[in-house]
Amino acid sequence: MESEVTVTAANFDEEVLGSSVPVLVDFWAGWCVPCKMVAPIIEEIAREYEGKLKVAKVNVDEAGDLAAKYNIISIPTIVVFNKGEPVHQQVGAGSREALEGLFKDLL
Repeated sequence: MESEVTVTAANFDEEVLGSSVPVLVDFWAGWCVPCKMVAPIIEEIAREYEGKLKVAKVNVDEAGDLAAKYNIISIPTIVVFNKGEPVHQQVGAGSREALEGLFKDLL
């Protein structure tokens, strides 16, 4: 099973809002250098917390409607959803510890 899920407007409700576990959503773009810097950390988190935390990736160039819906104005933006609601957010690349701090209290 792939540890990261690519999310679009078509599957966002199912994959994120309907998830039975907390979801870390990475709003990113291929041209974004800070996004590329934080990607390996997010991949590690996805593998380590598989089954307890879902990691979803939203390409803002392909899913601009989702970015607009959640007021994403700068990337990377990491939003943690729990029970269908956004509960924590971080704008910009951060350390692994900072990213884990967004969801650890939900596990």
